[in-house]
Parts: sequence; C-alpha cells; structure tokens
Amino acid sequence: MRIRAIDWLRGLVIMLMTVDHAGNVFDSAHLHGDSAARWVPGTLLPTGEFLTRWVTHLCAPTFVLLAGASLALSTEKRRGRPGQTRFIVTRGLLIAALDPLWMSLGFSGYKMVVFQVLYAIGLSMVCMAFLRRLPSTVLLLLALGIQLAGELTARWQPVGEPWHALWAFAFVGRAVFPSGVCAYPLVPWLSMMMLGWVLGRWLLRPQTPTVRAGWLAAAGVMLLGIFVVVRGLDGYGNWNLHRDSQAVLQWLHVAKYPPSLSYTCLELGLGLVLLAGFFVVDHEGRPRHLLAPVSLFGATAFFYYLLHVHLMAGVQRLIQLDRDHQGLAKTWIGAGLTLAVLAAPCWLYRRYKAAHPDGWTRYL
Repeated sequence: MRIRAIDWLRGLVIMLMTVDHAGNVFDSAHLHGDSAARWVPGTLLPTGEFLTRWVTHLCAPTFVLLAGASLALSTEKRRGRPGQTRFIVTRGLLIAALDPLWMSLGFSGYKMVVFQVLYAIGLSMVCMAFLRRLPSTVLLLLALGIQLAGELTARWQPVGEPWHALWAFAFVGRAVFPSGVCAYPLVPWLSMMMLGWVLGRWLLRPQTPTVRAGWLAAAGVMLLGIFVVVRGLDGYGNWNLHRDSQAVLQWLHVAKYPPSLSYTCLELGLGLVLLAGFFVVDHEGRPRHLLAPVSLFGATAFFYYLLHVHLMAGVQRLIQLDRDHQGLAKTWIGAGLTLAVLAAPCWLYRRYKAAHPDGWTRYL
C-alpha cells in the first residue's frame, strides 16, 4: 500500500541527495568532513558550502527509515503469499550488490569499490527478513540499544584480517581493503531500518490523521531534544567529532561516518516532524498538485538513484566544467537539471511499475 506522505518525504530527500552528489561532481570545495577521522579541529566551516552539505544529511537516515516502513507495508499487503522471506532476502542481496557493481562506476569510475547506502539498505533487508517476526517492542528496544551503544564499537577493534575488515563492514566503516571503502556499516543503519519497520506497523493501525501526525511530531521533537542534550554535553554520542565553539554551525557539524547518536537523533527527528507535516497536508486536502514532482521521485526512488550519479558524472566527463570556480552555483544548477532530465524516465518507470505490480520492478 502507498501512503502519499511517505512518497512526499522520500521524494524530498531524493531531491536533496541529488544536491549532495552534484556537489561531489561539480564542486571541488564540496565538504566531506563528517567524521572525526577526516576532520581537523579548528578548520573553517564555510557557511554556504556547509549548509549545502548539511541539508542533505537528512537523506540517508530518512531513506533507510522509510525503506523499513515501506517493507513492512508491502509485506503486510502480501501477507499469506508464500515465499515472502525468500523474496526479501533476494531483493536485499540484489540491492546490496548494486553498490560495488554499479554505483562504484558512477561515484569513482571503479577506481574505488564503494559500500554505501545501498549496501546498508540491502543487507538490512536481509536481516529484516528474519527479524520482522519479532514484536515491535523488541525491535524498538534493539534499535535503541544499538544506537546508544554504537560508539562503544570504536573502543575495541580486532587487528588481524579478515576480522578487522568484517568489523568495519558491521560497525565502524572505513577502508576494508586497498581499493574498497565501507561508508555505511551495517549495524547502525540496520537499527534505523528496525525503527522504520516499527513505524510501518504503527501506520497500519486505524487512527485519525490528526492523531497520527501528533504522535509523529511528538516523537520527532523528543529526538531533537535528545540531540540538543547529547550535542550540548559534547561527549559520548558524538563519535569524537566535538564542537570547536558554541557557533550554530558547530552544533550542526555532527558525525555521519559512522552515524553518531547526535546525528541520528537530529536527522530522524527532523524527518519525523516533516512526515507529520506531510500527513497534515494530505489530510487537509491542500493543493497536492504542487507536490506531484516530489511524489514522482518518491515513488521511483531506487530507479532514480541508480541513474542520477552516472548521468552527472557522464556529463562532467563530456564538458569538463571547472570545479574550482563557482562550484556551489554549479552544484545547485546541476542538481536541478539532473532532476529535470530524469523526470520523464521516472514517470515512464512509475507507469510501467503500476501496470506490472508483480514484475521485476518489485526488486527496486
């Protein structure tokens, strides 16, 4: 079952994600220092570059959360059909494999093998094929436990191979072999999919849109409150990416690689507040046609993801834009043009998917 509010939020984060990836392609000054390992304390945070990067932090946690919610909703829709576990496992393995096999071409031209958000989502789906049988309360407690204890996995790590690489794949990320990097370790991102699954189950309950939006907003505000406390104390929960000052940008400069408690609470808090807002918009019948483009990209998110980086990288190889001048402007223009070019293919894909609901498109 499709829920418009979910498509709107997913579409919004897909559009923001395009801005981030356009920055990688068209702007040599695009920021990437979202971890203690890659950050030198005292370094200047250029406002425009930082905020362009920061608004896109919403994308990955929200995308993983909504992937879990959508998985719960689609599984409920097909309850009673045989082979559901096998399908989820197969789909998850396919999605995970697309990172090293396909997305590595777009991101690095195969100079680096990447294990990023598709790796995390795919293997999280494999795990959820079995964890979904647990009660929602148990899944919620497991997810919270992973988030609260996640930073402890950096206190001790195995030294020898392959155990060090496996530890990176599972908990802390970073280089896993000479030409390979895991930016999205499985376990912390799995916890966000667990939360998404719980969210999906909760959305199936009969409740008025006003009550639903109220609970979502309250949960979001609670997470934002936890962010303020954790970031304010500036100790555990920040993955050693501490504030240099009390400046607003320093408060927002949180560790994404791997996702710190402050990062997760901030981004999921914002995501839940936005989702609550979209439910209100849907309930009150406000002009939904204004959100049609957002809904399009939300309904075709995986399909779009598999094309957008390759399109931008291919254009850059052809025209060789100067990345050292006006990179920020080129980032936003490039993102807008990419969305415009891929709108028609996404529309055709959505139409095909609606006409063939049980075909190969189920795997994307």
